[in-house]
Amino acid sequence: MNKDFLLKLLNTSSPSGMEKEVQLLWLDYMKNYSHKTETDNVGNAYAILNPDADFKVMIAAHGDEIGFMIKRIDDKGFIYLEKLGGISPKIAIGMKIKIMGKKEITGIVGANAEHHGGVKEKLTIDDIYIDCGFRNKEEAIEFLNIGDMAVYVRTAQLLQNNRISSKALDNKSGSFIIAEVMKNLIDKNLNIGVYAVNTSTEETNQGGAYFAGSRIAPNLAIICDVTFATDYPSVNQSKHGEYSLDKGPVLAKGAPINSKINLLLEKSAKELDINLQYELTPGRTGTDADTIKYTGKGVPIALVSLPIRYMHSPVETASFNDIQNEIDLLTNFILNLKPSTNLNPLS
Repeated sequence: MNKDFLLKLLNTSSPSGMEKEVQLLWLDYMKNYSHKTETDNVGNAYAILNPDADFKVMIAAHGDEIGFMIKRIDDKGFIYLEKLGGISPKIAIGMKIKIMGKKEITGIVGANAEHHGGVKEKLTIDDIYIDCGFRNKEEAIEFLNIGDMAVYVRTAQLLQNNRISSKALDNKSGSFIIAEVMKNLIDKNLNIGVYAVNTSTEETNQGGAYFAGSRIAPNLAIICDVTFATDYPSVNQSKHGEYSLDKGPVLAKGAPINSKINLLLEKSAKELDINLQYELTPGRTGTDADTIKYTGKGVPIALVSLPIRYMHSPVETASFNDIQNEIDLLTNFILNLKPSTNLNPLS
């Protein structure tokens, strides 16, 4: 496992709709582990093995991350924000923020002193602002403009027991996993086509996934995303289920999921002695799977998720053990696929 590549992905900013830098990084890595690489007009990045094969499996992750957009600059140079994806203003208080404007600049989210009443109990996005040190609006607009994007300044940290904490594990971990799967497959004698896709804009509209599914028209797709670990204090497991780090990848079960793909994934897990966890997705998955499923004539899908703690925060936390198990699981699954694989749940 190339942990250095994961760290590079995590430390490369890619707010939803502005993924260019991370996509170019991912494509450069994938040139060594694919027969062909491509891009499209919505910012997806593709790495392909056996592009001429009739049977095509798609493995997809999204390369974008949550963040902010600049909504307003006041006369004193303070910068007000709009959410870019499901980001919490409560967590932003006191954080460093990088604004990707005309000139890249760093600021901080102001925190009201306890002596002045402290942080509001019912904080909204309209209550927070970035202080870059500007004295007025004129200084600010030399660096940025309305609609520019911003992300947390947060360096990935390696923790005890083979764990990692960072912003954007949702879903740079998925980008990393599908890359490592392709690295495992490049020297194998495959008789199917494998399309790894690092999609754009999942956190905001899942538009990248729709373009990718339509472009490839795969026979099946596996979406690699993250899900909520519940193994830390304050989480109601009776309500949210029991999902833990180091207990394996999480398979989704429910109406959107093709049951035969799940059976094949379970077979691979048994062969490799990999533990699986299960989450319920009775209606929608909340991932790119919901979009890919409806492209073309319809695509059988499965969702394999990495359990992470502290979702949509600057300190998302995951286990390298789970990451390696997911890489091994998907590699084995693809090696066992045949062009004649029947995914019809009624036959």
